[in-house]
Amino acid sequence: MPIYLLSHFKPLAKITCTSPNEIELIAMANALSTPGKYNFVKLEQCSNKAESVDYLFEMLSPAMFFLLEKGIKLLLVTLGSNGVFICCREHVNFMKDPKRCKVTPFSTQLLEKLEGCSLSSMPVNLSREGSSRTCVFHLPATSASVVSLTGAGDCLVGGFLSSLCGGLDIMQSVAVGIAVAKASVESEANIPANFSAASIADEARRTLLSARQIWCQ
Repeated sequence: MPIYLLSHFKPLAKITCTSPNEIELIAMANALSTPGKYNFVKLEQCSNKAESVDYLFEMLSPAMFFLLEKGIKLLLVTLGSNGVFICCREHVNFMKDPKRCKVTPFSTQLLEKLEGCSLSSMPVNLSREGSSRTCVFHLPATSASVVSLTGAGDCLVGGFLSSLCGGLDIMQSVAVGIAVAKASVESEANIPANFSAASIADEARRTLLSARQIWCQ
């Protein structure tokens, strides 16, 4: 959705998920609030990844929390080489009916590879009803030999949505999206012609094992 339309779009509760980068996130929040209320100052140099992620959370969390309060259910804030923030209410759940899942041979391979490697290992259950806690998780990006960045964002969202529809949980699906985005940046084509379920699952598993909870209250 174009940023300039947000100020005229009141029922944000109808937006299930959006995936802005840092600049787009701030622009979205300012479009719905007082112009200039939210800002983002890029950290010029930081050799420590954890410190960089903590700084990004400090800068971006006011805008993330504001957009959740406005009704957006799930924010996937893309951070380039710093990975992705997942920001949502603890009770968020998009696939309540398993019959709606469209399991494919590809998603079956992913499910088998990622079994036991999910959000369940953390002290938070995103599908738990009755909770209004706001949760933020960080999933890191894996190192990549970048050929072209074009198409990476689309591949991340496509990988996330297809995995979610294939029966994976939110955390697993974002990890798959990150893995698909990596395959994209390492390819000359915007969208690689072929994806290996095994390699995507391996990359996603590494990302999940390095995921951490940033905030939940």
